Amino acid sequence: MPPRDLVPLLAPRGVVVVGASGNPEKLGYAMASSLKTFPGDVRLVNSRPTAGMHSSIAEAAAAGGVPDLAIMCVPATHTASAVRESAEAGIGAALVCAGGFAEAGGVGVDYARDLDTVVAETGIRLLGPNTSGFFVPDAALFASFVPGVRRLGAGSVAVVAASGGINHVLSFRLESDGAGVSLGVGIGAGQDVSAPDVLQYLIDHEPTRAVILHVETVPDGRALMTAVAELAVVKPVVALVVGRNDVSEFARSHTGALATSWRTTRAALRQAGAVLVGDEAQAVAAATALSARRARASARPGVALITAQAGPGLLIADALGDANHLPALGRDTQGALADLLPPLTFQANPVDTGRPSETFPAVVRTVAADPVTDVLGVYAITEPVVDIVTDVLAADISDGIPVVIGVDGPASEVSDIRRSGRESGVPVLSGPNQLAHGLAALTDDARARAVRPEAAISSPVVPPWVASVADEGWDEARGKDLLDALGVPTPPRYRCADRDEARRAWRELDAPLAVKLLDASVLHKTEVGGVVLGVRTTDDLERALDVLEAAGASEFLVESMAGPGVDLVVGARNDDVFGPIVAVGVGGIATEVLGDVAIRTAPLAHTVAVAMTEDLVARELLLGHRGGAAVDLDVLADIVVRLGALVADGVVDEIEINPLRSTPSGIVALDAIVLPAHKEVRTS
Repeated sequence: MPPRDLVPLLAPRGVVVVGASGNPEKLGYAMASSLKTFPGDVRLVNSRPTAGMHSSIAEAAAAGGVPDLAIMCVPATHTASAVRESAEAGIGAALVCAGGFAEAGGVGVDYARDLDTVVAETGIRLLGPNTSGFFVPDAALFASFVPGVRRLGAGSVAVVAASGGINHVLSFRLESDGAGVSLGVGIGAGQDVSAPDVLQYLIDHEPTRAVILHVETVPDGRALMTAVAELAVVKPVVALVVGRNDVSEFARSHTGALATSWRTTRAALRQAGAVLVGDEAQAVAAATALSARRARASARPGVALITAQAGPGLLIADALGDANHLPALGRDTQGALADLLPPLTFQANPVDTGRPSETFPAVVRTVAADPVTDVLGVYAITEPVVDIVTDVLAADISDGIPVVIGVDGPASEVSDIRRSGRESGVPVLSGPNQLAHGLAALTDDARARAVRPEAAISSPVVPPWVASVADEGWDEARGKDLLDALGVPTPPRYRCADRDEARRAWRELDAPLAVKLLDASVLHKTEVGGVVLGVRTTDDLERALDVLEAAGASEFLVESMAGPGVDLVVGARNDDVFGPIVAVGVGGIATEVLGDVAIRTAPLAHTVAVAMTEDLVARELLLGHRGGAAVDLDVLADIVVRLGALVADGVVDEIEINPLRSTPSGIVALDAIVLPAHKEVRTS
């Protein structure tokens, strides 16, 4: 739905509370209390009204200008009828806090279906059910039953959370850490208003300068990616995805096992331009840092760090890691710093000032002006001789260089510095790790914006015979025939219907050979004893055929073995949430145990595929580790792109090469798994 449709919900002129109560133990009482600061018109409705209440929604709506928002504090049994009555009275939006809908099962599913019907028939926008609400501190609108929300001050970070509880957790943390909240929304069940809707609304929401997106489940992955991508162009998006240990239901192939919902969601949001974080503390630090100023787009942004104490500076530098490098400052800069700082301090980056002095603003100005500085961090333990926020402001840093301050000290002094930073527009974080998270978020955002959008490569031409394979089954031989058609190298091989054909194949091929069971219903042949390697003699061949027949083989694949090299796993599949995705991993323990895999949505451009390897912990193995042959990343990317386009075009539902071996003589696909398409195959 267009974002303007959320105006009655998130920027109402008037509100009606349905189920308002004078009993402090009731939800309707808590909600009405939270709305006391709202400067707009608030009307209360109860079927048994007391003084100041209306007996019906229609009566409340007729008491003046029609309210924009109806807040439902009634049980699930009565919610659908109350929402319908609100829509019929001209009210444009409803907030449903109650639970007991689809999440409860049983009759709750019927209540949820009734709500869907009302929304579809009336067009009213509905937030919830099963949410603690939302708030807009700048407008003094607190549509939440959580005590304490009215103490949230207006700020610059919006929270869009799957959970109403997490919305409040993040918002209270943003308030205490200094950034404040511009809008906080708990999506709840999301039967109508969804996270993508709110993200679209925030594009033009002036008070919001950064957004924290909290994700639990994703009903529509492509819609979420689109909304994040459009918002990230104008405002940074920080994504916190829950479910690291959720393995859900894997697809039958290895690619499905690697691409859990958590990994896929994180990869997709990163691809859309979001900054990923691992917990709520990182989310708040990242959003706080990003809310003041973004760094200029850069493929490799440089972080400069000024620290008044060497030990904390080392912690910050260590926490930043290799991805957020601290480049050495230029000679001229170091020369200027030598005139400003004691001679025994380190001045190349990080810059150790020793105990800060009156030269501190000049030090900040000098470091910020160095050409390698894209992001500047300043850390200090509170000192009576320095007002760190004032000194940073006095440095008069260029608008293109974001600066983030990290402080430690007595709680009251840290609180005062945060307050000063908030008033001055300078982000202030507490502690070395939080500062490192904030600086890393700025560089992640800068790298994401440096990626040039390119058109995805179209699907390759597929031979006509592919259309008939679904009926016969995709065994390894047919899978490799498809790879041949795509231009992916495969070993010399023969399909053998019996032992005599296998013997003829042995005479034609160069040893050593691999002899395999051929059966489209067996995806992982090694698990059933369906693969024999190192076949060199006729005796080896006969023993191999005996083993395979004992495993149930009626056909055999006989092929030459590839030389040693680096094994990769490359696959593409249709994800239930995000649609076509591709995955690349380094074979062996890095993939099986560590889950070292890079994921993107498909179809994708060649440069995006090349960059996937940067996500891999074991990437050094691809670059010629210890004298080994380097993987040709361009060839690897071509294969990834072709597999992704194949799935995106509906030719197959899933295809995996495991392993794809990179040898000194080139890349070769040693095994192939293909799952048929669920829709008509295009072969032209």
